[in-house]
Amino acid sequence: MHDSYRRSFAPVSGDVGTLDAMAAELFGDDDAAPAAATDMVFRLTHVMQGLEGVAAVEASIASGERYAVAFIDVRMPPGIDGKETAKRIRALDSDINLVIVTGYSDFSPIEISRAAGPADKIFYIAKPFEVAEVTQTATALAHRWQVDRELSEARNALAKQVVQLQEQSHELAANESRAIHIANHDSLTEAPNRLAFRRALTDRARSNATFAVAMLDLDRFKLVNDTLGHLAGDELIRAICTILQESVPEGGMVARLGGDEFGLLFDSPGAEAALMECERILRGCCGTFKVLGNSVQGGASIGVVVSAPLETRDPTDLMRRADLALNDAKRDGRGVARLFDEGMDENIRLRRAIEGGLSLAIEKGELSLVYQPIIAREGLEVVGFEALLRWNTEDHGPISPAVFIPIAEESNLIHELGDWVLDQSLAVLQGWPGQYISVNFSPRQFRRHNFVGRIMESVQRAGIEPNRVQIEITETAIFDDADRAADTLYKLRQMGFRIALDDFGTGYSSLYNIRKFALDCLKIDRSFIDGMGRERESAAIVQSIVHLGRSLGLGVIAEGVETEAQVQALRVAGCSHLQGYYFSRPVALEIANEIAERRYLIDETVVEDESVAKLGNGTHG
Repeated sequence: MHDSYRRSFAPVSGDVGTLDAMAAELFGDDDAAPAAATDMVFRLTHVMQGLEGVAAVEASIASGERYAVAFIDVRMPPGIDGKETAKRIRALDSDINLVIVTGYSDFSPIEISRAAGPADKIFYIAKPFEVAEVTQTATALAHRWQVDRELSEARNALAKQVVQLQEQSHELAANESRAIHIANHDSLTEAPNRLAFRRALTDRARSNATFAVAMLDLDRFKLVNDTLGHLAGDELIRAICTILQESVPEGGMVARLGGDEFGLLFDSPGAEAALMECERILRGCCGTFKVLGNSVQGGASIGVVVSAPLETRDPTDLMRRADLALNDAKRDGRGVARLFDEGMDENIRLRRAIEGGLSLAIEKGELSLVYQPIIAREGLEVVGFEALLRWNTEDHGPISPAVFIPIAEESNLIHELGDWVLDQSLAVLQGWPGQYISVNFSPRQFRRHNFVGRIMESVQRAGIEPNRVQIEITETAIFDDADRAADTLYKLRQMGFRIALDDFGTGYSSLYNIRKFALDCLKIDRSFIDGMGRERESAAIVQSIVHLGRSLGLGVIAEGVETEAQVQALRVAGCSHLQGYYFSRPVALEIANEIAERRYLIDETVVEDESVAKLGNGTHG
């Protein structure tokens, strides 16, 4: 039998007639075909008994030269039979193909499959067999074995990649979690910070509840720092924070806003009840505290404002009013709580005057646009400009956008202003060689009926390609109605517009949530850039935003860049674009046209070490 296998796998020589005769004599068939030629070279191992076969397979696994096919006789010399041999070989090697060679029916195929399965790796040849039958079976199964191994290796490689991707995903989630925690908590007290307080206040303002916003400031805190040192001051702040967290009404929030100032947010049925709660909290802050072995007399002042559902509930305005009440409490001798009233706010009268003047600003020609360059990280080329609105009044002189934009946002004036800004911005693109214009849109504009259609109509009327227009929106705009925002942004991206998320890091979003929005880039809020050199937390937030933004395939623009150290740090961190006074202040159209034509704000470039070039930021200041 073994000689039959040797002859079956013997190379075909020129003496084909002799082989034909040998095959006929061996297999008893005068018409037997000669050994089939194959491009495969087989190495055979012959053993006489099942246990020897099992040992040979075990040795092959140890050496790494594994067998592709095993031909097994059902009946063998004394020892284990073919069924048991197949079972033991399969236990050692799950990939080997087993060919059962038999002229009898000692065991049914089902019995052998159960013992040495799977069934798709067990085959049968009946005796007497033909040369072609053996060689073709061996060739086909050897090919299949090789393919199976390659597929297995590919699956293993893919599984490793999946594991690696999962690990990277977990790392991204962990980095994001750390960044979110740093961004929302005070490092000294672990209490929520100003950002988290403002976010909670914004959420509360959307509800139908009546609530109180209070600002608390420690009395004579500077004296503690000056006499006992900053460590003592820090210890006192932690102690006061603990008292406030224990004293605030159930469901309320205590945040450290900075220095020795705290913010409180809690539900209240009315102004008098809120004032009583604040007076009770004040009593808890008064008394003697042990700080680093020293006795310190504690005290605080509070200003509080109450907001009802039908009133204007702008978070910035509520905090400002509470702060005005706090200032009034300090003027009255400290250690007291003061409720805000309209008489404290001279700005309310100014606000009404501004709203009246703003409605006539376009007609009177008081509005204008200035343009601040956006610089690419690589090569420091000017690739775009942000259009910024300015208002110079006859009665009050220049008025800051931070003042008049919120007023316009609260009325329908924002739509009229927004249309004017967009039309003016599109008009200037006609004279630029290729830069894009970045236009800010407020949440109210973004929610406007047929927002996409109005922008597309303006762009077509101006004859401008949509990819030269970047739409800047805030996190508030997209998270007020996330589903509608996602649909709007998708349509804008499909039409070719660029989409930038402005002031990132100060609103509601996380990188996990923004993945469903069609965005091109994130603009890091200038407050984080400004704090990079002084606060470790700000630098960590910037690093995290850049890393996570790039992981999602988004560009990252750093706003408010004012120093060379910031430029170098941001380029190393991987920010794709930079913007700020270090390069250029916002400039008039004539100067913007010159910059656009020149494309660079560079006087001298240092190429060898790719260090930041000397920039002409003073030229247009």
